[in-house]
This record gives sequence, C-alpha cells and structure tokens, in this order.
Amino acid sequence: MDIALWITAGLLALIALAGGITKTFMPLEKLAQHDGAAWIRDAKPAFVRTLGALEILAAIGLTLPAVLGVAPVVVPLTAACWIALMIGAMITHGRLGQAKLVMVNVVYLVLALFIAIGRFGSTPFVA
Repeated sequence: MDIALWITAGLLALIALAGGITKTFMPLEKLAQHDGAAWIRDAKPAFVRTLGALEILAAIGLTLPAVLGVAPVVVPLTAACWIALMIGAMITHGRLGQAKLVMVNVVYLVLALFIAIGRFGSTPFVA
C-alpha cells in the first residue's frame, strides 16, 4: 500500500507541477486558446497566476515533506486541499459544458482522496 501511495503522490505531483508551470509562466493569451483553458478568458491574470503558484506548491507538498521526513503530515493535508481545488475545477468546467474535463478532474480528485485517506489513516508515514 505504501508503494501505491508513493506512486500516486508522485503522479499527482507531476500533474500539479505541469499545470502550475503552465498557468504561472505561459502567456495567458496563448494559454486561453486551448479548449480546456477557456475559463481563463474571463479570469483576472492575477487569479490565474496565483492558481498556478498554488499548483506548484501542491506538487511540492505532495512529495517533499515525506522525502525529507520533515512534517510528512503536510502530504495528506495537501491532498485534501487538492480535493477542494478539483471540486472548484469541476464546477468551472461543468459551467462551460466541458464534460470530458470534469471527468479528468474527477480522476484527479480520486487520486488525491486515495492519498488523503491512505496517509491520514491506514498507511501514515512512520517517523
């Protein structure tokens, strides 16, 4: 179970890092041209950049505390925050009629739920 949780956290961290780097550093005009980023057209640039920075922090929070052995409780807390973020993403994509992206967000939510439940409950990090 521990290995599955590590793999899931690593995968979700890569997903968060990719999304965060894109939202933080890609020109918003270019990013808004993609169908999945249609919501950016109506969002304030500061909001998009902040969301990107939070996704980068999520990537760090899903892995680094456990790797370093410093405050590993941050891993399931980050997963719980990711769940909240995915609920917001599902609402946003749902309002835009993007059912496929809602399903992608559901998958990300399930991955985060697996990490949160596993690390808070059955397989916490041992000091």
